Amino acid sequence: MHRTLTTLACALTAVLVTAWSPAPPARPPVATTVHTRDGLVRGSAHDGYRIFEGIPYAAPPGGALRGAAPRRPAAWTGVRDATRPASACPQQAGEVPGGSTDEDCLHLNVTTPDGASPAHPRPVIVWLHGGGFTTGAGSSYDAHRMAVRGDVVVVTVNYRLGALGFLAHAGLPGSGTFGLADQQAALRWVRAGIGALGGDPHDVALAGESAGGYGVCAQLASPASAGLFDRAIIESGPCTGSPDRPFAPSAVPLSTARDAGADLAAKVGCGSSRDALACLRRVPVSRLLAAQDTDQQPAYGTPLLPGDPAAAVADGRFHRVPVLIGNNHDEGNGWAAGIIQAGNPVTPATWPDVAAAFFPSPGQAEAVVREYPVHGADGGPVFGAVIGDADFACPTARTGGLLAARVPVYRYEFADEHAPPLTPGTPPFPLGAPHASELPYLFDLGGRPRELTAAQHRLADTMIDYWSRFARTADPNGPSAPAWSRHTVLSLAPDHVVPTRTAESRQHCAFWSALEPASWIVAGERARQGAGAPARRLRAGRPSRAGAWRGRAVATP
Repeated sequence: MHRTLTTLACALTAVLVTAWSPAPPARPPVATTVHTRDGLVRGSAHDGYRIFEGIPYAAPPGGALRGAAPRRPAAWTGVRDATRPASACPQQAGEVPGGSTDEDCLHLNVTTPDGASPAHPRPVIVWLHGGGFTTGAGSSYDAHRMAVRGDVVVVTVNYRLGALGFLAHAGLPGSGTFGLADQQAALRWVRAGIGALGGDPHDVALAGESAGGYGVCAQLASPASAGLFDRAIIESGPCTGSPDRPFAPSAVPLSTARDAGADLAAKVGCGSSRDALACLRRVPVSRLLAAQDTDQQPAYGTPLLPGDPAAAVADGRFHRVPVLIGNNHDEGNGWAAGIIQAGNPVTPATWPDVAAAFFPSPGQAEAVVREYPVHGADGGPVFGAVIGDADFACPTARTGGLLAARVPVYRYEFADEHAPPLTPGTPPFPLGAPHASELPYLFDLGGRPRELTAAQHRLADTMIDYWSRFARTADPNGPSAPAWSRHTVLSLAPDHVVPTRTAESRQHCAFWSALEPASWIVAGERARQGAGAPARRLRAGRPSRAGAWRGRAVATP
C-alpha cells in the first residue's frame, strides 16, 4: 500500500508540475543527415531515436572481389538514402523472405538515441546476428528499445554467409574466414566513423547470439581483432563448441574446410577447371547456395584465426576484455520438437535408437540413456535436455570458467518458461526457454514486438539495463536491478531474477565432461547416405532467428 501511495503521489506531483510550470523550450530537431567517413547519409527520426540503415562498411564482394578480403567502400557524392535496409547477404529463403542473391550486402545499421552526438557520445554495442553462418541479417534486429532505454548506440551488421563467407580453397588466401574478416571490417568502421553518429569509438562492446556469439569468440581469439572492441557479450554461442556437438556453432581445421570447399567446387562444375578460383567467381550465387552445406563453420589454422577458439580460451590466448556470457534454460527443446514433428517420436521404446543415431560410439548411447531416462510421454523434453546440456549449457559453463580465470565474467541463464514462441504452430510439448528465446526481450525481431506480459516487459527492461550497463562500464550492476555477482550464474525469469548455484549439476555437466566426444559427424554422414537411425533418416526443423522453420538432417554439423 505504501508503495502504491508513493507512486500515486509521484504521479500527481508530476502532473501538477507539468500543469503549473512554464512550457519547456522546444528541443531542436535532431539531425537526420550526417557526414560519415565516406559521404553524407540521411536517416530517419523517430520518437527518442534515429536510425541510419544500409551504410556500406566495405565494397561489394562480388566479381573479382568474391573470395577476397573486404575492401574499403568507395566514397559517394550527394546524400545517400539510409532510411531503409540494404540487401541481406546471399542466403536461401527463410529468415529473409525470398532469400537473397545480392552480393552487395556488406552494410550496417545504426540506431542512436536522441542526445547522442559527437560532443556527447554514447557507448556502442555492435551486434552480430546468428543463423548457423548461413542465414540472417542485421536488419532483422530492431534495436530501438535497447538504444533508448539503455542510452547506447547499437550497430547491427551484415557479414558474408555460407560458401561466400566460409569457403576454403588452397589457392585462395584468407579463405575459410571471410565472414569473420567482414566482422572485423565493420569493427574498424565503427572505430573510425561511429563518432559522427553519436557513438563513442573507444567504448565498444561486441555482442552476438548463436553463430553471432561464436563470432564474438572467434574475434576474442583472432590476433587481427586486437584493439577493435572493449567488452564482449556472448549469447548461446559457447567458445568451447566443437563439430561433434553440431547444434552449437564451432570452427573446423583448415584442412577439413578445404575438403568441403573442394566438394563444393565439384558440385558446381569447377572441380576439374584449370582455374578453379576464376570458375568459382563465375558461378551464379543461386547455384552456390543450392550446393553448399546447411550450416557452415569458420576455419582455424588461418592467418585470421590461427587456432581453434576452444583451445585459445583454454590456453589463455584471447584478448583481455570483460565478458558477459550465458545460455537459455531449454536450449535444445526447439530442435527436439522439430525432430518429433518430422515423424521421429521419442518414447521409452525408441529412445535407445534415437540416442544411438547421435552417439554411435560403443557404450555412449547406453550411457546417455541411463543418465537421461525417458519415462512415458516425457521423451521430447528429455531429448531437448540432452541437446541443450551437451551443446550449450555445459560448454557455456566451461567457457565462462576458463574466461573467468583471466578476465571479469558475468554469467546468466535465461529462464522464462513461458517465453513467447519464435515460430508459428503448436509444438508437441512446451518449449520453455529454447534457443534464441531471449532475443525478443532485447530486440523487436523483424521490426515487430512480441506479445509480452507485464512481468515479461519488466524482465526485458531489466535485461536491457544489464546489457547496456555492461557495455558502458563493464559491470551490469546498477541501483534498479537485483545484484549480479561474478561468482554465480544469474537466473533471468519474470519477477524472479536470482542467483543460482545448481545449473551445472542440473545440466549433468560432470557426465558430459567424462563422456568422450561423440561422433555426431558420423551420424550425420549416415543420415546423408540414407542409413538413418535406426533404419530411417531422421529429419528435423531448425528454428531461425526471425521465426521461420527450415528442415535439415538433425545430425548434420
